[in-house]
Amino acid sequence: MSDTLITVIAIVLAAVLMLIFPLMTMADRTDDVSQLSVETATADFVDTIRTTGRITPDNYSTFMQNITATGNTYDVEIEVKVLDENPGKKTEQAQSTVIGENVYYSIYTSQILDIIDPDTGTPQNYNLKEGDIVSVKVKNTNLTLAQQLKNFFYTVTGNDTYTIAAESAGMVNATGK
Repeated sequence: MSDTLITVIAIVLAAVLMLIFPLMTMADRTDDVSQLSVETATADFVDTIRTTGRITPDNYSTFMQNITATGNTYDVEIEVKVLDENPGKKTEQAQSTVIGENVYYSIYTSQILDIIDPDTGTPQNYNLKEGDIVSVKVKNTNLTLAQQLKNFFYTVTGNDTYTIAAESAGMVNATGK
C-alpha cells in the first residue's frame, strides 16, 4: 500500500515539475516582453510629443494600439505641465529664463482627451510650446497569466498590483502649430 502511495505522489510531483513550472516560466517571459513593448511605445510617444510640440489624435491612437497589442488592458495617465509665461510676480530681474521664476500649471489626461478625442465634434491637436513638460505613465489593469498562476500557487500578489508599467517624461523642444 505504501509503495502505491509513493508512486502516486511521485507521479503528481513529476506532472507539476514537467507542466506547471515551464508554464509559469513562459508566462513570466511573456510579461517581460510586454513590459519591454510598453516601455518602448511610451518612450516613443513622449519623444514624438517632445520633438513635434503637439499631441495628435493619430499619435495617441497609434500609441494605444501599440500597447494594447500585448493583449493586456492599460491605464494611461498623461500630464502636461504648461509653462506660465506671465507668473505675475514683481522681481528685480525680469528674465523668464532665470531659475526660480518659471511657474507651471498642470493639464491632465481627461482634459487632453477632451481635445484630441472628443465625444462630439472633430478631434484636434493639443499644441504645446517650448519649455512645457510632458509625462506619461502606463500600468496594466488586468491580471496576466503569470499573475494568475502566482496567485494560485503562492498567493503573494493582490488584486491591486500590476506587473507591467512604464513611465516617460521630458521637456518639449518645439512649439506645436
